[in-house]
Amino acid sequence: MKLLKFNTLLISLLASAAAFTAQAQLKLPKSHTNQHNSLIANQRPSVNPFKIENNDLLLNQIKAREAAIDNEIFNSFWNSESVNPYGTAVTIPDHHDIDVSEFVSPCPGHITSNYGYRSRFGRMHYGTDLKLQVGDTVRAAFSGKIRLTKYEGRGYGYYVVMRHENGLETVYGHLSRFLVKPNQYVKAGDPIALGGNTGRSTGPHLHFECRYLGIPINPAAIIDFENQVPHKDIFAFDKRTYGKSQKYAPAKKRKAKTTASRKRRTKRARK
Repeated sequence: MKLLKFNTLLISLLASAAAFTAQAQLKLPKSHTNQHNSLIANQRPSVNPFKIENNDLLLNQIKAREAAIDNEIFNSFWNSESVNPYGTAVTIPDHHDIDVSEFVSPCPGHITSNYGYRSRFGRMHYGTDLKLQVGDTVRAAFSGKIRLTKYEGRGYGYYVVMRHENGLETVYGHLSRFLVKPNQYVKAGDPIALGGNTGRSTGPHLHFECRYLGIPINPAAIIDFENQVPHKDIFAFDKRTYGKSQKYAPAKKRKAKTTASRKRRTKRARK
């Protein structure tokens, strides 16, 4: 019996010793603990990474930047009642890259009439005509602000002029109803009007123009209307090419010189 108690006591002492040894092995030296705490303290950032320092200053800088852009694009020549508000009052750059990647088709219809000179009417057609039905939704091609909503009986009929953040202006003609007002900001693809057959029109369609600083640009040079996407994300405006379109007119045919007139000139020369 005494032997059994002795063995039990011995096992208990051995277990306690093993536990003490294990704890001693797991316990780190005091110097290591101090070094570890110092390392963690030095890794703490001096500022809160989740807090934007000088938040008011940053926001004011952003607002000032946006205001400057807004003033440059949406205030310059803004109050003009003309489709081309710039006239000759601005200097047209020789080259300018225009971001057109945001484009949304103003209506899904196919082209019924292209940009260019119309010999039938003896005048220039500054836009691309797209097929639609009266009452169809017309959408903004790019984001921007509405500059004009007007009526012109002998031309555009009811029409909208938008100025966009990329510097372009677009014109939407022969409408039946406005869905927007001047100075209203509109995103690309938002409804701006309903299609119609007003003004100088021979049937329901949308007359769509693209202009840069007043200069009309062939919309088909920017947009693939068949697939309703821009040809490229960046349209390279070139003054040498598109500046001519303002004063475009067909070349006058020279009158053919008759044989009789040549003979008369020859006789006068001999005299």
